[in-house]
Amino acid sequence: MKKTQKYAVNQYLIESLLAKVREGEIAIPEIQRPFVWDASQVRDLMDSLYQGFPVGYLIAWRNPDVKLKDGSTAAGKMILIDGQQRVTALTAAILGQTVINKDYRKVRISIAFHPIEERFEVSNAAIAKNTAWIADIAPMVCGEIKLTKAVRSYLDANPQADEDKVEEALANLTDIAKKQIGLIELSHDLDIETVTEIFIRINSKGTVLSQADFAMSKIAADTRYGGQMLRKCIDYFCHLAVAPDFYDHIKKNDAEFAASPYFQKMAWLRHENDDLYDPNYNDLLRVAFTSQFGRGKLADLVSLLSGRNFETKNYEDAIAEASFAKLNEGVLNFINESHFKRFVMIIKSAGFITRAMIRTRSALNFAYIVYLRLRAQGVHDGRIESFVRRWFVMSILTNRYTASSETQFDQDIRRIAEGDFGDILAKVEQADLSPTFWDVGLVQQLETSGTNSPYFWVFIAAQVRANDTGLLSKDITVRELVSHRGDIHHIFPRDLLKKAGLGPSQYNQIANFAYTQQEINIKIGSKSPRDYFAEILQQCRGGALKYGAINDEATLKANLATNCVPESIVDMDVAQYEEFLKQRRKLMAAKIRAYYENL
Repeated sequence: MKKTQKYAVNQYLIESLLAKVREGEIAIPEIQRPFVWDASQVRDLMDSLYQGFPVGYLIAWRNPDVKLKDGSTAAGKMILIDGQQRVTALTAAILGQTVINKDYRKVRISIAFHPIEERFEVSNAAIAKNTAWIADIAPMVCGEIKLTKAVRSYLDANPQADEDKVEEALANLTDIAKKQIGLIELSHDLDIETVTEIFIRINSKGTVLSQADFAMSKIAADTRYGGQMLRKCIDYFCHLAVAPDFYDHIKKNDAEFAASPYFQKMAWLRHENDDLYDPNYNDLLRVAFTSQFGRGKLADLVSLLSGRNFETKNYEDAIAEASFAKLNEGVLNFINESHFKRFVMIIKSAGFITRAMIRTRSALNFAYIVYLRLRAQGVHDGRIESFVRRWFVMSILTNRYTASSETQFDQDIRRIAEGDFGDILAKVEQADLSPTFWDVGLVQQLETSGTNSPYFWVFIAAQVRANDTGLLSKDITVRELVSHRGDIHHIFPRDLLKKAGLGPSQYNQIANFAYTQQEINIKIGSKSPRDYFAEILQQCRGGALKYGAINDEATLKANLATNCVPESIVDMDVAQYEEFLKQRRKLMAAKIRAYYENL
């Protein structure tokens, strides 16, 4: 079958391109990425155009044509998917428009030009006072000031200048708007996956746009259904979650948004400092979309916002309008103070009390989806708490969303829509958390190194939920040690094992880690367990306290049990290290199983 060309390559005068931007035919979405170029990069772009150098191609994707309610068809806008920074730089330097910088502030970037030296600079106070410079090229390049007037004005201020040279330089300056720039226009009938692939192939060295980027582009480009304000809501919420003081900046610099209901609904973030779940726009979009639409693939969101009828394959205005309204509701549900705080509380009640403990954001996102869906279904609060905790931990233990998370999201949300969540969860547990998993699979998964392992943090969460004390601590709990960044101690000290010839993957086994008070860790140093436990047993039999405050053997045995350390540790040296790891992995797996079954 012959493959047809899915794009057109056209050359536009820069003034024509900017006219399309002004008229809204080309949308420049602020897809969570403000203008990140330095002013010097804008200067360099102007210099390249002045010199006649190529500045690369832009890539735009034309939205599908949409059937309106009256039966007519509206041609889709072009959404700029590559070249946003360059076009924004052109609007700043040539049209004199303000831009939103990386600090979310509106700034004006003025580029100056020296006609005698034919040199560009970022304008500043000194340049503005120097008559040899044209402090702002925008009025000349965009045609507000005619060439003859500009030449006359410059020569009046600089009578010693060479008239011919000045006239030639300023003519070349005004010609910047007549320079051409290439625009690759992707066909409107391409699906989002194909557009993504094209972008990656053309721009393999640049920042790869995600499905969420395209969705944000689509939302930001909308002018009919409140897309631009919705995009700001998503963007601002994510920024506020990280930087609460950004609230005052929005209030001061974006009066329109500050007067909107969106701003009121996220105002609670200005007093919020909890960072367990600081969502980015990808997280917010996925949760809002999946929970509200019952679909897991963001490509479907772009299609729905474009008005696609999945049955007829046509694009309809009514579907686009309904989809924007539905997404809006999903976003408001996500940012709702009660929903968000209660969800975070549930995750913390599972023992995950800091963001460092959560190694997979996808599991957290889907747990929030489960929470919002069950809330919408009117499920009792107590059942919601248990279901959310169990699904979240199950997802981590089974690496459910590690590989093709979007596909798994889609499968899971469709499954959840089919019936009672309790029954669905039970079936998943029966399939993925069988006795073989607990007795064999989990033990094998614990045979790994490094505290980046999600299994290590599930074990720590189990300890936090059980209110266990740290290893060799009488009163200091694991919760307190995690919260205050206590030491993660090598039970068999690292230096001891290194001297025995073991490498990092061996001495950093997660079964060799335990939370311990810093002062206890320091006193253990590089002693073997047999040596330092001999001293601990001595203090339990009336000797001076040296390692923490445990002073009786019953408390010591209980402490070892809660930390899943076999009692035989008291007689172990390097020769028994491998045996220790085997024993502890089984104890850790058993503790995690008991923890899960009580969630």
